[in-house]
Amino acid sequence: MLGGFDARRTPILQTDVLVIGAGIAGGTAALAAARQGASVLCVSKTPPSEANTAWAKGGFAAVLAPDDSFRLHVEDTLRVGAGLSDPQVVERIIRSGPDTYDWFCDLGARFDRMRSGQVALGREGGHSVHRVVHANGDATGIEIERVLTQSLANEEDVIVRIGAFVRDLLIEDGRCVGAVILEGDVELAVHARSVILAAGGAGQVYRETTNPAGACGDGTALGFRAGAVLSDMEFVQFHPTVLYIAGASRFLISEVVRGAGAQLRDAAGQRFMVGVHRDAELAPRDVVSRAILDRMVATGDTHVYLDLSTVDGDPHELFPSISRICRAFDIDIAHDPVPVRPGAHYAIGGVRTDLEGRTSIEGLFAVGEAAATALHGANRLASNSLLEGAVLGRVAGESAAATTRAPSLPRRIPKPPEPDYAPQLQLDDLLYSLKSLMWRNVGLARDEPGLEEAVHRLALWNHYLLRAHGHDRRSYELKNMLTTSSLIASAARSRTESRGTHYRTDHALRSDDSWCRHVFLCRSPEGAIEQTSGPLGPPSDVGSVQGLSDVE
Repeated sequence: MLGGFDARRTPILQTDVLVIGAGIAGGTAALAAARQGASVLCVSKTPPSEANTAWAKGGFAAVLAPDDSFRLHVEDTLRVGAGLSDPQVVERIIRSGPDTYDWFCDLGARFDRMRSGQVALGREGGHSVHRVVHANGDATGIEIERVLTQSLANEEDVIVRIGAFVRDLLIEDGRCVGAVILEGDVELAVHARSVILAAGGAGQVYRETTNPAGACGDGTALGFRAGAVLSDMEFVQFHPTVLYIAGASRFLISEVVRGAGAQLRDAAGQRFMVGVHRDAELAPRDVVSRAILDRMVATGDTHVYLDLSTVDGDPHELFPSISRICRAFDIDIAHDPVPVRPGAHYAIGGVRTDLEGRTSIEGLFAVGEAAATALHGANRLASNSLLEGAVLGRVAGESAAATTRAPSLPRRIPKPPEPDYAPQLQLDDLLYSLKSLMWRNVGLARDEPGLEEAVHRLALWNHYLLRAHGHDRRSYELKNMLTTSSLIASAARSRTESRGTHYRTDHALRSDDSWCRHVFLCRSPEGAIEQTSGPLGPPSDVGSVQGLSDVE
């Protein structure tokens, strides 16, 4: 016996730093921690090629052009963030852009260049100048994952375990001391000095999404169950242009396409963004997404069209991935309009952290899409996410490696409760119902009746699943999706205004007097969602804010 449990039945792995997730944030964190001399175990339930990072088509934003400046990039980020971005956080991350570019180049990343040899920069929605670094036109994420995977493989102090699903974090005396992971039918405990949550992405809770199948909100749900404070869960960014063909998998049509001159048109061929925003197709993503939704409702169509015939250059050469996918459906992007509609793309909210990735729980860090740093505010500026993941991933990795106090072994490993009754649940049906409910009631346009229905139904489904679920990855993933969906719906119901990506038809105006503040969520001792709101502060201070209330 060891620490109150049978080590023969639950093997224990030891490491200095446990990293959960192998995208850009997790990969950079693992690499940074190892280069500080720490032993690192990086676990991921899917291969890096199936992480959100690898699916990123655009690039990452950095001030590299002569006509650009840190001031301009900061101003663009704050403007799009709609009053909820923290200026200090924005300044810190934006100023790290050029160094991040150099760091990736040192790892061997091959970014696109002009004939002069200078880095080629694209422009995306919300940016005032060209500042988006890209690779192979529209395959930046793949290139970043390639160099990170190769670099991690070359580090002696890093072990990467693919196919390892994290069931729960281990908390002992208020400190995170590791996690329980599942590898097939085998359950393992990992004991660590520090744990970094980098399993972000929650697009799969929606029917329409750009995210890969593994983006189930795992990091958010793990942090919530462990007792961490969460922030800004109501803000979910929808990407305006997702390839929409009935029966086909959804595919992101990168914003760089519109930055190169592509135009949005309805079924009648009318260009409709000109009268909506002064930047037309390059308006912030929330503006473009809602304009598309409005046009779809007005015309009764299921989608609009993206016209690439207006692009400056050959779109087949500029956007080879998009060209290849569209050709599979007999669409010639140089001549044929591409059917598109919005899809859930990026979870702005997550586990609340400071600028070193520290959460409200000692020993637990969060980075990337699993974290809420207040960089993005109420609406993420395009291509700031990869930048944030790389910058804070490195910082968090170094901070986690500097943790010298070895935590005590957990006295016990928590076991899932045995079901008291086993209703026959069809998980496929429950999953489809969840995704449809979130798309319909907690999507681009929201209102009180729809949000109230969503909160009620999600609580009911979660209750049934907890009573009947099995001890397998699929059941745990669905549990995480229900938890994350409940957090999104609860926060959205409480914010009675429209701001950034959060749009309510019954409160259509932005209210700075009442709502220029953040919504914080945490778990009550009974497992319910507690919430409050207030100004931004260190994660450790959030729990002391008065006015917490239970949300069903």
